Amino acid sequence: MAENPILLIYDKDCPACNAYCQMVRIRQSVGELKLINAREDTEVMQQITAQGLDIDQGMVLKMGDNWYYGSDAIYMLSLLSSRSGLFNRLNYHLFKSKRLAKWLYPLLRFCRNLLLKLLGKRKINNLGISGNDRF
Repeated sequence: MAENPILLIYDKDCPACNAYCQMVRIRQSVGELKLINAREDTEVMQQITAQGLDIDQGMVLKMGDNWYYGSDAIYMLSLLSSRSGLFNRLNYHLFKSKRLAKWLYPLLRFCRNLLLKLLGKRKINNLGISGNDRF
């Protein structure tokens, strides 16, 4: 196991986000992927908030001292992916292009927001923006 695991911070209450994060696999040679629920008050969430990253607008991937947000996070995950299994091969081919990842990510975020609204969930609102707790 790596001393510094790779952290993927996402909204576990979103069924689509949770399914994606549970299924993504990175190559063993890269290290261990640790999933963090963005709805929990953790040190890494405090760091994300301090950087001004709105977790409702994108997942975060932390590798060492590097932070990847939104489409950059999904792009990096595709490059690190194990390519074993249909899901991981598809993930790699869909998001290995930074341009395509930037284009598709807003669509994925829209679907997440719609799904959470239909489920009656609140936004995480880690930045504490007044009136920004509902979809």
